[in-house]
Amino acid sequence: MSKRPFFSPHAASQSTISIMREKPLVALVGRPNVGKSTLFNRLVGRRLAVVSEVAGTTRDRLYAEAEWIGYTFTVVDTGGIEVEEGRNTAPLSEDSERFLPLIRQQARIAIQDADVIVQVVDGQVGITAADREVADILRQSRKPTIIAANKLESTRLWDTVYEFYELALGEVFPVSALHGSGVGDLLDAIVAALPHLAEADAEEEEESIRVALLGRPNVGKSTLLNRLLGEERAIVSPIAGTTRDAIDSKLKWHGQMFTLVDTAGIRRRGKIDPGVEKYSVLRSIKALDRADVALLLIDGVEGVTAQDTHIAGMLAEEDAGIIVLVNKWDAVEKDTHTLHEYEAKIRQELNFMPYVPVLFISAETGQRVHKILPEVVAVNEFRHLRISTGQLNKLLRDAITRHPPPNRGGVRVKFFYATQVAVTPPTFVFFVNKPDWVHFGYQRFLENRLREEFEFRGTPIRLLFRARSEDRFGSVD
Repeated sequence: MSKRPFFSPHAASQSTISIMREKPLVALVGRPNVGKSTLFNRLVGRRLAVVSEVAGTTRDRLYAEAEWIGYTFTVVDTGGIEVEEGRNTAPLSEDSERFLPLIRQQARIAIQDADVIVQVVDGQVGITAADREVADILRQSRKPTIIAANKLESTRLWDTVYEFYELALGEVFPVSALHGSGVGDLLDAIVAALPHLAEADAEEEEESIRVALLGRPNVGKSTLLNRLLGEERAIVSPIAGTTRDAIDSKLKWHGQMFTLVDTAGIRRRGKIDPGVEKYSVLRSIKALDRADVALLLIDGVEGVTAQDTHIAGMLAEEDAGIIVLVNKWDAVEKDTHTLHEYEAKIRQELNFMPYVPVLFISAETGQRVHKILPEVVAVNEFRHLRISTGQLNKLLRDAITRHPPPNRGGVRVKFFYATQVAVTPPTFVFFVNKPDWVHFGYQRFLENRLREEFEFRGTPIRLLFRARSEDRFGSVD
C-alpha cells in the first residue's frame, strides 16, 4: 500500500510559516559596480553571483554560507545602493535604471537583517558622493561595519585606503576580490565582529528539503517566493527576466525545514541574450542539481507552451521531484468544468510525466498556496520511499501473470529477481535473461504497476535491467 504524507494538505496556514536564519549574517553593500558580487564569490568560495561590468547586474539579495577559521556565517550580496540619480560614477544599463528603487529597497532590507555590514568601495576611484551617502545610511543602522576598499590589485596602491577612514564607519581593509589579496584579513575582521559565533562542526543543521522554483520568465516565481516567505525577499517586477541569480531562502513549517531557491526564468536557447542572462540561465539549470523538489510554474492565462514542456523534460531528466503549479488562476475565466478540463489538457501536453501532481494557484492573491508545502513534503517522502524485496517480487510475479514478457523466436524473457538499489529517485534493478529484449512498452507497463501499488507521486522512478543466467536464479514465474 502507498505511503501517505505525514502532513495533511489542509493543515498549512500562512501563520505557521517562519523565516529561518541559523547563522550570523554578513551583508555586502555599496554603490553599483564596486565589485560586491566578485567579493561575494570570493568569500563563499564559489561562483554564485553573476559578475558583469554593467552596473546594476545584481538585483536581488543572494545568500550563501561562508566558513573561516572554523566559524560559519551567511553572506548576502545585494544590488548597489543608488542614492541619487546622476551621483554615481558607474554607468547603468538601461534596464537596470528601472530597478534602482527596488535595488535600494533590497539593500536596506539586507542591512536591517545583517549582524555585520561590509561597505564595499572602489579603492582606485576613491571616495565618491555616493559612498558618503551610503555610509550615512549605514551609520543609521548602528550595526558593526567594516569597509572593504576593493580593486586594489597592486599592494603599491594600499596606502590610498586611508582616505576611506573619513567615512567614519570602522576599520578599512584593502582587498582585491579578483585576485584574493587582503581577503584573509577582511575575513578575520568579519569573524571578530560576528555575534553568537558557532563552531562549524559543532552545530547540526536540521534536515532541509530543497525546493527550486522554475519556469519561463515572468510566470510569477518571485511573487510565489515572497508569498511563501511572507516578506519581500525577492524583487517582483512585470518585466520578464528580473531574477538573474539563484536565491536561497530558508523557512520552517510545522517543524520541517525548507530551502527555497528562486531562479532566473529559463528561455529557449535562441531567445537567450548573450552575457549576463546566459549565465543566469545556466545557473538556474545548475540549481536543479541540488533540488529535492522542483516547482514548475505555468502561466494559467497563457497555458502550456513549448518552452514549458522543454523545462518539464529537463526536470524529469534531472531526477528531481516535480509539482506543476498553474499560476495566475485568479485571472482565468472559468466555470464549474474549467479546472478539470484544464488539468486534462496539461496532462496531455505533459504526457511523459503523468505522475506529477497539478495545483491551481494564484501567487498574487494566495489562492491555494497553502497546499504547496504539504505537497512538497509528500513528494519528497515518495522520493525516499523504499520497497522491501518481498513486496517488489510479489508485485513482479503478479505483473508477469497479468501481462507475460515478450519473446523472440520461441525464446521469452525470463525475470529472475528484482530489488530496489537506491532512492532519490527510487531505482529498481530487474535481473533477466535477455535485458535487451525488455522493450520500452514493457518497461512502461512495469513502471505503471509500481505506481499503481506505491504511487510514487511527483517523483520519477528508474528501472534498470541486468543480465543473469537461469543457473543462478530461478524464474519468478
